[in-house]
Amino acid sequence: MELQGICHKMHAGLKDVSLTDHQTHKANVEYKFILDRTEFDLPFSLGQEVEIEATGNIYCISCGTKTSKSFSQGHCFKCFKTKASCDMCIMKPETCHYHLGTCREESFAQEVCFQPHIVYLANSSALKIGITRLGQMPTRWLDQGATQALPIMKVGSRRLSGQLEVMFGTQVADKTDWRKLLKGEAEPLDLIQVRDELLIEFEPQIETIRDEFSMSLDFNENVEILEDELPREFIYPVDCYPEKIKSHNLDKTPIIRGKLQGIKGQYLILDTGVINIRKYTGYELKVRSE
Repeated sequence: MELQGICHKMHAGLKDVSLTDHQTHKANVEYKFILDRTEFDLPFSLGQEVEIEATGNIYCISCGTKTSKSFSQGHCFKCFKTKASCDMCIMKPETCHYHLGTCREESFAQEVCFQPHIVYLANSSALKIGITRLGQMPTRWLDQGATQALPIMKVGSRRLSGQLEVMFGTQVADKTDWRKLLKGEAEPLDLIQVRDELLIEFEPQIETIRDEFSMSLDFNENVEILEDELPREFIYPVDCYPEKIKSHNLDKTPIIRGKLQGIKGQYLILDTGVINIRKYTGYELKVRSE
């Protein structure tokens, strides 16, 4: 079987969702390929030989222009410099500058930045703090390869969620170690206990941030503690993890092959190495299986 088209990050969804005796939502993760913005069932399964070829064509996912190099996960240089989705505040939401009148795109701010956001705890390579739009649960966790997740706060904007993330980040990491992620499952954590300890420790700072953002007249900046949320647990389709991590690079080796051993986050785990599919957003790929 062969598929060909412009690559986008894989779509990760949940199936067989259940509630365990320990009051945890548990589910299996399933994936679909997205080529030319169309979802396809994976053209391969665990144990099959896979071949991925980069044709050499790269297209901007924003304007469609052919480009010799991809910036910020699938953009040409012009869009990289002008689109709000490529601004530094996407990586560091606490630096949002809309209130200063310097946002690149008003429509992007309304559609993304001023939507309800969740502050969450997750367990991928280890405990981490993170944020995501309300509508991006559980996609954000699955893209990161988290095996556990728990929403802990709900706020009205990306900037506010970013400030809370920075605050919690003084005690909890906000990054995932992708090498550890692909070497095995993280040790299970009691996320409820961690949440309760953090909320007690940071109660004065949360109140200070709440007071600062309550002065906003344009948007709902309520800070809601999500005390009734239950932990989530995710099971990825992985037969075995590699002992050593070798990363495939389609820019250096346009054709890669290997037996599929698993999928986690946005990574295909092959017996010849791992490949981050999201990294090649905008690349024209041919995907074959035997």
